[in-house]
Amino acid sequence: MRDSQSRDRDRHAMECIINRRALFSASHRYWLPELSDAENQKLFGACARFPGHGHNYVLYVSMLGELDEYGMVLNLSDVKRVIKSEVTSQLDYAYLNDVWPEFQQGLPTTENLARVIWQRLAPHLPIVRIQLFESPSLWADYLGQAMEAYLTIQTHFSAAHRLAKESLSFEENCEIYGKCARPHGHGHNYHLEVTVAGEIDPRTGMLADLAALQQVVQDKVVEPFDHSFLNKDIPYFAEVVPTAENIAVHIRDLLAEPIRELGARLYKVKLIESPNNSAEVYCLQPSGLTNAAAAVPVLL
Repeated sequence: MRDSQSRDRDRHAMECIINRRALFSASHRYWLPELSDAENQKLFGACARFPGHGHNYVLYVSMLGELDEYGMVLNLSDVKRVIKSEVTSQLDYAYLNDVWPEFQQGLPTTENLARVIWQRLAPHLPIVRIQLFESPSLWADYLGQAMEAYLTIQTHFSAAHRLAKESLSFEENCEIYGKCARPHGHGHNYHLEVTVAGEIDPRTGMLADLAALQQVVQDKVVEPFDHSFLNKDIPYFAEVVPTAENIAVHIRDLLAEPIRELGARLYKVKLIESPNNSAEVYCLQPSGLTNAAAAVPVLL
């Protein structure tokens, strides 16, 4: 008789995560009646404007299970029917603030909406992740961890760089870096994704002030890096070769403390140098977590 470890190994070998996409269009407004007009404007900016604004949402539902005799985790027709019944038929062309009672308690921000969608679907599907795109440059991930969520913003900058170590000859640098070592450098349109983690505020629905987060990234990264020659214009790269990996590490180090001051924590920086090349770095040790498990990133 096989031992339990062998049985567990076989079971996990047949496990698979499947993903189902769904779409809906809806509007919402960030507004708290207990605050004055001026207070709402200060807290939410343009999102507080009456009567609200809309988005074309893209929802990804990730589900984990074992393959059945038909080679499926779940019948996707059944999955589609559940998502439509419990979520999209109710949210499509709706005013989110009024559609579900949960949004009388906390506003329908991207991260809070992802959390509530999880709660609506979890009794019916073996969910392991909800990912909700409010736009191509803003999305949230929720993994079922109480009020904990992840929020990602995407931005971009254009910059030039040269890959070369000053201590090496031109020939040696060309041997290592190829064409990237040519003296005048070359440029990229970089795409930057910054993911932060934190607790969703039960009233505002926010894990961080989105406008403040966007401003931090603008001030610390986009403004100094955009239309620069990284080797000469960014002091850090006077001594460090500005590979995509090193740029991502430097951006992480620039953002970690300012984001912590916003009440969230930096989780991941992803830098896309081209459609073929990208680098990801994590903040593996959030403040307050000291055990070994805290050093293992959750891959979103």
